[in-house]
Amino acid sequence: MQRKLPKRVQFFLMKIYKLRYKYITEAQFIYILSIFIGLLAGLGAVVLKNMTHLIYELLEGRIIKDYHTAFYFVFPVIGLLFVILFIKYIVKKDVGHGIPSTLYAISKQKGIMPKHQMWASLITAPLTVGFGGSVGLEGPTVATGAALGSNFSQLFHLNQTKRTLLIGAATAGAMAAIFKAPIAAIVFAVEIFSLELTLTSVIPLLLASITAVLTSYFFLGDDTLLHFSVGDKFVINDVLFYALLGVTSATTSIYFSKAYFVIGNLFKKFNNPYTRLLFGGLMIGIIVYLIPPLFGEGYETINSVLKGNIDTVVEYNIFHTQSHNILLVIAFLVGLVAFKVIAMSLTFGAGGIGGVFAPTLFTGSISGYVFAVIINYSHLFSHQLSPTNFAMVGMAGLMAGVLQAPLTAIFLIAEITGGYELFVPLMLVAALSFIITRHFVPHSIYTSELAEKGALVTHDKDKHVIMMMDFNKLIETNFKEIKPNQYLGNMLKKAVAKSSRNIFPVVNDEGEFLGVVLLDDIRDIMFSKKLYKKLRVREFMHAAPDIIDYERDNGYTVMEKFKKSNAWNLPVVKDGKYYGFISKSKMLTAYRNKLVEVSL
Repeated sequence: MQRKLPKRVQFFLMKIYKLRYKYITEAQFIYILSIFIGLLAGLGAVVLKNMTHLIYELLEGRIIKDYHTAFYFVFPVIGLLFVILFIKYIVKKDVGHGIPSTLYAISKQKGIMPKHQMWASLITAPLTVGFGGSVGLEGPTVATGAALGSNFSQLFHLNQTKRTLLIGAATAGAMAAIFKAPIAAIVFAVEIFSLELTLTSVIPLLLASITAVLTSYFFLGDDTLLHFSVGDKFVINDVLFYALLGVTSATTSIYFSKAYFVIGNLFKKFNNPYTRLLFGGLMIGIIVYLIPPLFGEGYETINSVLKGNIDTVVEYNIFHTQSHNILLVIAFLVGLVAFKVIAMSLTFGAGGIGGVFAPTLFTGSISGYVFAVIINYSHLFSHQLSPTNFAMVGMAGLMAGVLQAPLTAIFLIAEITGGYELFVPLMLVAALSFIITRHFVPHSIYTSELAEKGALVTHDKDKHVIMMMDFNKLIETNFKEIKPNQYLGNMLKKAVAKSSRNIFPVVNDEGEFLGVVLLDDIRDIMFSKKLYKKLRVREFMHAAPDIIDYERDNGYTVMEKFKKSNAWNLPVVKDGKYYGFISKSKMLTAYRNKLVEVSL
């Protein structure tokens, strides 16, 4: 039950409502809210980043350097323990991972997000990353902004379409504040949340994005996460090598996704959260102790790679790899890519809160750099590649493959570089990586679990509407069940006479669905009293045209079953037992209503 707002707040809101309806049009009001939400999303990004850096600097400055680097081993466990305790005793609700939880809210909860998501990630994400969790802050920042957009739209009683638009605006604002790339942030919101790109939707996204960027500039100055400028221009001779980079980026993306899913499934076997914490935390501790560049987000490593300053990356570990030994450098960098994915997956599995965006950029930059170094070192070609350019384009390749967001990858990297000199290789690598990865991994890390549940938002209008329908509201349970050994006369007395339906599910004593009997099946014999105690239900029952599985099927698959079976009613089975029926007419009516609702 929702707690009522204080009387002063209610009075203030009533004033706003009156002013809104008297002087402000609906479109103008959305624009005002977009600016306000962009401001809040920008502030959320600033708070998240500053809190994480504060924790990191306290640990780095006063403990690690003054005492011993062995503290790397225990910090992730401590941070994850704080996260679990905070969620259990303060939040007392599931925090969830940023973008997947936002996508689920849009598809299955009409864009309604819990209030605690507006602030929970502001604490849990810095604790996770600041203490060494090998994940990013982008996902939690998006979740915070999206929750703000959702709750403000609820406060002003906006419909589902406007609510989704403001969630997209908040997402654009969050990403714009993080990377200071407002155009890429808009593309990200449209691409990830499948927003319709119209004049009505673009203006709120623009307003939120630019407001968030200005907020970020005001508090953080002109410093950016990624420092890069194009030193070596793109030449046509590099095209073949960029095409090969697209293939290697796809290979790395497939490894990234598969490893994440495997490790995630492994942690699902642990029922006790503290067991997950202990196992995952200790494993992360070992990894970051041996390879300190994997501690936290990893943007220092990314920037070193983009500047070509590889010495600080390869020498900062217990192996003390020498940068002049090129083979050891390549081996170490490949190890960074492999273990970054493992460390990230362990952080999530152990209960950490974060995002996959930063790990994607980390692995992309290093894999692109390694590719160029290997080509140059092989001396098979007289042409020398630019390792820093390939590092930057490699980031786009991993984003297009892992996140399956090729347009975001292209525009983000192009915007960060301050120009479009690498636009052609960006497009080539992103396209190849996306196409190849999608063949082997149909859904991204963001969308895989949602796709399995049939809750994935897509750009396909029909699929989008069907997916957003409430599956439970379509199921009818007022059907009279009959047993296979029941006599015809008993069936007529106990079921037909007391039912207004013309279909009867046949179930056994355990409630398992066996088949159906239609009124048409017995119409010719239902008045022959001599057959009442001779014929049993099993003699005239038959199989249903198809069966709907409550756990596996979704709105789209149900519609396909109606289409293929040409039936008007299909039985629903839940946990192996008969549950009810769904009628085609009711489903089509619900589809039309939802289509009208989302089109307003």
